[in-house]
Amino acid sequence: MKHKIIIATITLFCGINLYSLPAWSVTEAGEIQRKTEHTPHAELYVANNITDLNVVNTASSDEYSAEEPINFSADEMINDEKGNIVTAQGNVEIQYNGMRLQTDKLVYDQNKDLITAIDNVRLHASDGSIIFSDRVSLSDNMTAGEMQHIKVLLKDKSHVWAENFHKKDNQTKTLTSAAYTACDICEGKDPMWLITARKVQHNEKTQDINYNDAVVRFKGVPFFYTPFLTHPDPTVKRRSGLMNPSFGSSNFLGLFLQPRYFIAANDQTNIMLSPIISEDKGIIWSGAYQQYFYTADTSMTGTYLNDSDDDRPKHRGNFFATGRYDINQNWRMKYDLKYVSDYIYLKEMNLPYEDDAWLTSNINFERFSGRDYASVEAYYYKMLSYNLHRRNADQFRRINHRKPYVAPLVDIEMYTDPSSIGSYFKNEISTASVYHQNGMQTQRLTSINSWELPLTTPFGEKYRFVTSLKSDAYYVNRYQYLPNDKYTGTTTRFFPQAGVEWRLPFVRATQDSRQILEPVIVGVVAPNGGNKIEKIPNEDSQDVYFDDTNVLDLDRYAGYDRNDTGSRLSYGLRWSTYGNIIGRTSSFIAQSLEKSKNSSFVENLDSRNKSHFSDLVGRVNAEPNQYLDLNYRFRLDRKTLDAKYSELGVDAGPSFLRGYVSYIFLQGNTYYNDLYSERKELYTSIRAQLSQYWSLSIFNLQDLTAHSRGSLERGGSVIYEDECFKWVTTVKKYNSSNPSLDNDYEFGATFYLKTIGSFGS
Repeated sequence: MKHKIIIATITLFCGINLYSLPAWSVTEAGEIQRKTEHTPHAELYVANNITDLNVVNTASSDEYSAEEPINFSADEMINDEKGNIVTAQGNVEIQYNGMRLQTDKLVYDQNKDLITAIDNVRLHASDGSIIFSDRVSLSDNMTAGEMQHIKVLLKDKSHVWAENFHKKDNQTKTLTSAAYTACDICEGKDPMWLITARKVQHNEKTQDINYNDAVVRFKGVPFFYTPFLTHPDPTVKRRSGLMNPSFGSSNFLGLFLQPRYFIAANDQTNIMLSPIISEDKGIIWSGAYQQYFYTADTSMTGTYLNDSDDDRPKHRGNFFATGRYDINQNWRMKYDLKYVSDYIYLKEMNLPYEDDAWLTSNINFERFSGRDYASVEAYYYKMLSYNLHRRNADQFRRINHRKPYVAPLVDIEMYTDPSSIGSYFKNEISTASVYHQNGMQTQRLTSINSWELPLTTPFGEKYRFVTSLKSDAYYVNRYQYLPNDKYTGTTTRFFPQAGVEWRLPFVRATQDSRQILEPVIVGVVAPNGGNKIEKIPNEDSQDVYFDDTNVLDLDRYAGYDRNDTGSRLSYGLRWSTYGNIIGRTSSFIAQSLEKSKNSSFVENLDSRNKSHFSDLVGRVNAEPNQYLDLNYRFRLDRKTLDAKYSELGVDAGPSFLRGYVSYIFLQGNTYYNDLYSERKELYTSIRAQLSQYWSLSIFNLQDLTAHSRGSLERGGSVIYEDECFKWVTTVKKYNSSNPSLDNDYEFGATFYLKTIGSFGS
């Protein structure tokens, strides 16, 4: 009999189940994104709340074995055999399965099948939550129960109150005069926010939570009221239904509202319908689709607008799709498809990729096998450069008219096993077919056979010997290098190259620090000329830049169409220091000495200023302590040491007042293409923690060129954040390339309630 009382009492409380629903967020394009990692409460993340209070378990006492270890203690046990009543009183305590129940008195009336815990009832659940009540009753073979004046402290320090809790049967639980908050409670003060409801009902059969007369209060003041509200209970991981809508205003759309309806088609399929109802453009249809398979997944988003503006296409929209399919153990397929109706649509709609100059679509098959790799790809491009269109619409059309399509692009890399001395052979095969809208075509087949030997001497010198032979075969159609001279035909070329890399690191170690000084020398031997630029178009090596990342490379081009001809000697010096007191600092500086002034790489950099010596390139990274983080990259003129490229970033200050400065300077080069104009920008920002809860951040992006437009963008945000509430207000002023924001302000305000979600614009 004693065990029956104990188990019945524990059964009453075992139902404290604290679940967390998966957080779902929606991008501007309507894309569904699943949060798989820990999410700060500033984002929409449903955690423990009032709906988690399942205080009566539906399991019968027969499911609990009498052999379970139970610890029971009380000051006094009274067995009224005549009245058939068992009473335990005085510091009653029961410990079972990681939980602990404390009460002043426990009474079991066998005639009425009624169990009652009276006065100072406290349950410490195994998950850390605590329930307080004045009186707890169980009846009807423990399938019905009632609690009075309950208070719950959940494991995340959230609070629940209710005047009464009643469980009528195995499926329905009701709280009356209920309240919930995730805020700290101070005596005599209202919490920052509080949700109250006249009645909260949980239907276990339908897995629904229903609220009657729910009110959200801020500092005791009613802020939002709804007579009826329903949502799934915490046991529901996915279900179709309405999600929080978003709203706002823009120059292009005017005022707009975006409701969201989520469809859980099955366990592997998610669909989001999120049309945008706008003041100026009517309805913009928007949606997203996700599908998960055993060996694949796909995600699609898109929008559609029937535009009545005469200056725009009538049918406008975008479609983005990404996916991956594991064909077998070695092969996989990936695709990233992007379509947009016109170059300005993404900017006007503030959609992803709006600042990209090119919209790139790609499909890719990859094979992995030991040390070998193979890929087969295809590319499609859409030009979006609003900056170029605004500055030179004719050039925009010319470039767009000759944009390429690539199909297929094949790359194969094969490595042999290392020999007894560590050397190995590498074979690369690459082929590409490139088609331009203006009729020009290029088919390329490239083979690179190389041998490499890494070697470390007993003295500590590190060598790397490399020899290679590159063979190319081209077929080109309607290629025009010289005016009025279009070439069609086949061309072959062969390019041998040999190189050696030498390093000798010197290490000086003390008890608190370590310094490493490492000179590096790279020698390359290769013939001059032979690129045949009058017959071979440059499709993949146009982006030529000399910096600290490629100064020591054997091949400084990014692609295959141009060979890095000529012999040269590159040399550099690395220095770094590490320590518990001095933090981390590293630096690098290097230069190249070209045997011939007519090497192809120097020619492509600037044919007007040829020299045997290259410019000086390098970088500095310093983090001596927690108050300073500095990164600097540069390229200096070989004669005057004037900067041709500078990139500086400094993040400094204590945590309560942090400043960031970023400066970038890129020397203009209009000799080949007026796209490369001078760029000189300064970005500054300050982040200040004004008090325990208030913080402020401001920023400015300044154009420093001779024809400066002044501030390109500036703004800031004011943030209030405590243990349960966050409020973010942002203001931005644009003088940029965005047609919907040029010389306009952007304003936003968002409220975040911990465990509940976000509301705002």
